[in-house]
Amino acid sequence: MSGFSALVLAGSRGGADPVADYAGVAHKALIRLEGETLLARVVGALRAAGAGRIAVVSSHPGVRAEIARLGAEALDEAAGPSLSVRAGAEQLGTPLVVTTADHALLRPEWVQRFLADAPTDADVAVLVAARATVEAAAPGTKRTWLKLADGHWSGCNLFWLANDRALAVIDLWRRVEAERKRPWKMAWILGPRMLLRFVTRRLSLHGAAQRLGALAGVRAAIVETPYGLASVDVDKPADLDLVRDIVDRA
Repeated sequence: MSGFSALVLAGSRGGADPVADYAGVAHKALIRLEGETLLARVVGALRAAGAGRIAVVSSHPGVRAEIARLGAEALDEAAGPSLSVRAGAEQLGTPLVVTTADHALLRPEWVQRFLADAPTDADVAVLVAARATVEAAAPGTKRTWLKLADGHWSGCNLFWLANDRALAVIDLWRRVEAERKRPWKMAWILGPRMLLRFVTRRLSLHGAAQRLGALAGVRAAIVETPYGLASVDVDKPADLDLVRDIVDRA
């Protein structure tokens, strides 16, 4: 698919970043892999996938310099990822692909396959990978698995906002994000029935998407990728070691 814009999140969580410290750089997005920064790799993959406009969210001076070098647009960080995505969507418009600067192995074919597989009637879509697919591509990897009735899943840091209706999902995300330190409040927003089905392992992946979509008033879809490495990002030093090993072996 052509004619879409892309937003890359490269914000800071505040305080020291253990991955950046481990790599000896000022910001995680500036870690170099095969002679390129992680940010350059992500921006390059999005361009090759067909993205027209690409914007990067970061207020870090070093990252802003890299954004300019790459010919992308720079956006200031908002108060949290959800508000940064909303600001980016309002500036770039939809359709919009959203990903992160630490998606170090991102390939254009992963993005293209995701967009091709997303249902045409979906307002928003999320890419995931099954545990077996991830472990076959990256044996021994330590991921955070979403354990549901139909298997164990890992997110792939790729999101598709097909139209302006998708912004309602960002509003729901912002409400949940605001209560991240008060689990009972999060449960109240999502609904006790959904929480009960999750705890009792009766909630399926697509059931969760339908419920969240209904809460936001949109059509939400889950897309399963055949590319296990699409779930690998660089959240901790061990992830960086894994990515470097994968690249060296390739």
